[in-house]
Amino acid sequence: MRVDAKETLFVVSPLLPRRAVLQGLGGLAVAAGSAARAEASGTAFVAIGDWGRKGSRHQVDVATAMGKGAGEIGSRFVLSAGDNFYPDGVQSVDDAHWKESFEDVYVAASLQTPWLAALGNHDYRGKPSAQLAYTRGSPRWRMPGRRYVVSGAEFGAPQLDVFVMDTTPVVGGEGEAMVRWARGRVSMPDAESEIGWLRGALARSTAEWKVVVGHHPIRSGGHHGGSPLLQEQVEPLLAAHNVQAYICGHDHALQHLRAGGTNHICTGAGSSAGHVDVVQGTLFRGSQPGFAMFALAGDGLRLEFRDFNGHSLYQVTLPRTLA
Repeated sequence: MRVDAKETLFVVSPLLPRRAVLQGLGGLAVAAGSAARAEASGTAFVAIGDWGRKGSRHQVDVATAMGKGAGEIGSRFVLSAGDNFYPDGVQSVDDAHWKESFEDVYVAASLQTPWLAALGNHDYRGKPSAQLAYTRGSPRWRMPGRRYVVSGAEFGAPQLDVFVMDTTPVVGGEGEAMVRWARGRVSMPDAESEIGWLRGALARSTAEWKVVVGHHPIRSGGHHGGSPLLQEQVEPLLAAHNVQAYICGHDHALQHLRAGGTNHICTGAGSSAGHVDVVQGTLFRGSQPGFAMFALAGDGLRLEFRDFNGHSLYQVTLPRTLA
């Protein structure tokens, strides 16, 4: 099934330069003109969330489009923003989900790169430890801990640090707790230790570019919406440490919002997408399955959203220095 381009809404905001709006509209027709195409000296990567459905819905379509896009920009790695396996995570490193939702779906040569993965709430319904353990036997799956930092120097970008956090302990939620209890999964890391880790990791970083990845959105116009707890505990840390981008999933949509100088980028449409509203700070919202592409070059981080047909939906350059 093909989603009509009319379902994508471009939101014009005073924060978004007129040139960026025109670029985004033009990208619907000409994906080859991608503003996120990496320069020879730049570092590029792709990001996706909420994807693992054993190839169902639009997962395979998004994977195919992402493989093509990653090849165009020379992607060095993939960021996975959680809910990696629906509906109940994985039970072990031998779970069939690994083959049916990951190994047999993301087959493009351009996606045989490190996957820096975060945990989502659906992953907690299974055994998160199985996703950590898979790291030890996989040439590309990377989840050395429930939270971790990766230096961009590993990918030729020493000016970049990526912080992968575990937002589920922070957000919590009685509904999810009951689901985990029903499946015999009741343990969860302490929320305060998660916030303390992020505060310390950001304080130690000397990178010019900082990208934080977490499953739950801090701000969103999607079905779940933003999280007051993350707004209270995480958002001030992003501003204090000049984090240029927070990348998330959970809401099955493609979004770019800006709040307090930080760019909030939701890429939770890895296999399906739903309605998304305009909220304060919205610069773009799209209700199609798709993914995000990034290219870091000089003083700009170029962002592009593409849908499951490979159509470019939105393109903009994020500045290194926050407003």
